[in-house]
Amino acid sequence: MKVLNRRKEESIRVAKESFAQKFMRATGKLRVIFGPAHSSSIDHEMTEDNRRLLAQRQAETQQWETIRRPDGSTYVVPRNPDDKSLR
Repeated sequence: MKVLNRRKEESIRVAKESFAQKFMRATGKLRVIFGPAHSSSIDHEMTEDNRRLLAQRQAETQQWETIRRPDGSTYVVPRNPDDKSLR
């Protein structure tokens, strides 16, 4: 009887879980083998290396322009066709 009640309570708990909770429970065995995913907070200070990298990436994105076709598809072309630095 106790086993039946426990299973009933567990099924109610499972029904109330969000998708993320169900996913985490289903992948629990994988996390035991591979370990938890690494996550870091986003509110920490940026290091000088990260600032330089961010500035470099932002400068690289300025060299490209997105063109939209009439059918809605997009493609990227260089703003300056003579610039061969990223190709």
